[in-house]
Amino acid sequence: MNPSDQLTDIRSKPGRTVLISGAGIAGPALAYWLSRYGYTVTVVEKAAAPRSGGYPIDIRGTALDVVGRMGLLPRLRDAHVDLRRLTFLEGDGSAVTSLHPHSVTGGVPGRDLEVRRGDLTDALYAAVRDDVEFLFDDSIDTLDQSGRSGDSGRSGHSGHGVDVSFRGAGSRTFDLVIGADGMHSHTRELLFGPEEQFHRYLGYCFAVFTMRNTLGLSHETVMWNSPGRAAALYAVADDDEVHAFLNFARPEPPSHAFRDPQSQHALLEEEFADAGWQVPGMLAAARDAQDLFFDAVGQIRMPRWSSGRVALVGDAAYAPSFLTGQGTSLALVGAYMLARSLADRDHVTGFAAYEHDTRGFVTTNQQLVGAGGATLFPTTAQALRQRNDRLRGLGAMPSAEGRPAHSALTLPEPPVQPA
Repeated sequence: MNPSDQLTDIRSKPGRTVLISGAGIAGPALAYWLSRYGYTVTVVEKAAAPRSGGYPIDIRGTALDVVGRMGLLPRLRDAHVDLRRLTFLEGDGSAVTSLHPHSVTGGVPGRDLEVRRGDLTDALYAAVRDDVEFLFDDSIDTLDQSGRSGDSGRSGHSGHGVDVSFRGAGSRTFDLVIGADGMHSHTRELLFGPEEQFHRYLGYCFAVFTMRNTLGLSHETVMWNSPGRAAALYAVADDDEVHAFLNFARPEPPSHAFRDPQSQHALLEEEFADAGWQVPGMLAAARDAQDLFFDAVGQIRMPRWSSGRVALVGDAAYAPSFLTGQGTSLALVGAYMLARSLADRDHVTGFAAYEHDTRGFVTTNQQLVGAGGATLFPTTAQALRQRNDRLRGLGAMPSAEGRPAHSALTLPEPPVQPA
């Protein structure tokens, strides 16, 4: 049987409708591959349209192979922001050192990509929009695997589908449902319960927003540190705006602030009250910012990523935190691996294969968090001095190999030639 005949054979099989919750990165990437393996795909997204803008993100290692197989590499290389310098500052604003960013991130010059998040989501959406149904400005309200599926919803060994009620578009039944709805996944909560049991708090909180580029920065990041605090300005080009970032250590997450903007501003003012450098201006800009995002730094760690006919992918299943720099890459690789596992298997064996083949890569990359936190956010004066001494010794360009974790998984070939 040649590949095209095999693809036709796969597409002739029943049980191939899937709902994906989330149109960020993992969701459209998964939709792309599943649609090519014969699935009828619907993506539901609570935003009214694909989300543009956002903080720059990295695509490294195995994830580059994913976007390469999707034909997106030329477009993403054109969108590469080419960050050229990373400058660290002392608490008094004096320079510690300036480095090539890859010296800190473990990236590979000339290969790894950094793009605005919106450029990646636009590319993914353009690649899949003609083959997939999108339901914007809507979201999942309830999932029910017990109706037509009987008691088999948990085991997944029989039954016929998942009954989904939407908050705005009635009810429908799908053969499979995939949660690609981020670290604070509603799908995960419906399936497995409250986030707290899977969230691993890493001891920091952060805020990101845009503000005026008053320093004339270009293709560079400047980061100020004092023990337990950091402030950074990130200019992706010669723009009038920069991405601003504030981070502070805190032993327990400030739960009261996560849904209360006034509490967020009050907490930032409290934590950075005596900070120097550009921080007072950053705090003032944060008060007026329309795009401020505040959250805890954490990971999602789960013993399993599926139950019955519902599974999770990307941050919903295994958010690694920005300290690893691998959130986007894990989303892209996870989407490929999940689709590949479902291409020629039923969902029971497919979900099992997805976990078996992907978990090691996820675990290896989540473990990068220790190095990221120690480099970017030392919490004591001694740790900060030691960090700065290490940075001063990193003057050479990074190697062309990158960190082993970034390429710790070799993508399996598709079981058929995608259409």
